[in-house]
Amino acid sequence: MASISYDRATGRRTIQFVAADGRRHSIRLGRVAQRQAEAFKIRLEDLIAARITGYVPREETLLWLSKLDDETYTKLSDLHLATPRKRAILGPFLSDYLESRKDVKPATQVVYGHTCRNLISFFGQQKEMGTITPGDADRWALNLSTVEKLSPSTLRRRSGIAKQFFRAAVRLKLIPENPFRDIKSGIVANPARMFFISREIAEKVLAKCPDAEWRLLFALSRYGGLRCPSEHLNLRWTDVDWEKNRMLVHSPKTEHHIGGESRWVPIFPELLPYLREVSELAVEGAEYVITRYRRTNMNLRTQLLRIIRRAGVMPWPKLFQNLRSTRETELAESWPLHVACAWIGNSQIVAARHYLQVTDEHFLKAAGGIQSSPVSVRS
Repeated sequence: MASISYDRATGRRTIQFVAADGRRHSIRLGRVAQRQAEAFKIRLEDLIAARITGYVPREETLLWLSKLDDETYTKLSDLHLATPRKRAILGPFLSDYLESRKDVKPATQVVYGHTCRNLISFFGQQKEMGTITPGDADRWALNLSTVEKLSPSTLRRRSGIAKQFFRAAVRLKLIPENPFRDIKSGIVANPARMFFISREIAEKVLAKCPDAEWRLLFALSRYGGLRCPSEHLNLRWTDVDWEKNRMLVHSPKTEHHIGGESRWVPIFPELLPYLREVSELAVEGAEYVITRYRRTNMNLRTQLLRIIRRAGVMPWPKLFQNLRSTRETELAESWPLHVACAWIGNSQIVAARHYLQVTDEHFLKAAGGIQSSPVSVRS
């Protein structure tokens, strides 16, 4: 169905073939090796046969087709041997993608938006996504690190989201491959930002909380291991089972996972007095446990920072996450890890990477509970 001609004077090769319309056509390949022309001929014949018979071309042919240059691809599409190529333009694609993701939470949309702005700022609104190479992706990541000064954790997070955007374009067959595929992504634990909040420190902070609800907010984080503010503000009085000493915690963060929409958490002895105090002060018929701090413009992190400083305590790196991490570390000391994870609401892998800490108490216990005296060295 196709033949290769060679012009000795110019060194150029041309493919000649009869298409499905019964007419003879030709495609100039230029100065290419015979083996390259033969490979082109095989793929072309597969496309012609598929057009005549109505079958789908081989998978390797479709992959070859997706990587053709625009000029050659257009010639084939004009002959109805290929579907006209869609142009994936970065700005419109990202806008459509964000609009389509009605399944993600507003906070996730915000995070997606940060990555979109980074991509558009670097590549431009009208950049064809199919022309972005793995080398371009490397330069984008380097720019975020050296020019934008993003932390390694934030950089990996945004790289993962960029990878997600381009993977969606690949699945829609808008681009042949994902240039961000090999960029490192995912959250990496930073041991320097781990901090164990001892009970002594916790009591100092609790003593400076302005009211019962703030004491409960802190206690739910430190002694209950709840995520703040989402799980605190979703807690209702109907979720509190006083008889069985447990509470049903609803988790917006994990509700998209099977069985992750809620979990039962014990009302630990350390938590009980703060929960009872708020219960006794609650207005009759109140739905939510936390009522005073529900406004969206309330920055609980800023308020907790003030409370910690009033307590005369040095603020720890991750105010609320370190409280959860501390509690899970304690629970893992007394209960099987799968139990601790069920109460905290994460997986054992996540717990090991981001939550469980090695404390001074571990070292002291390993040394048989003996704290050695400093040894003086004489010169």
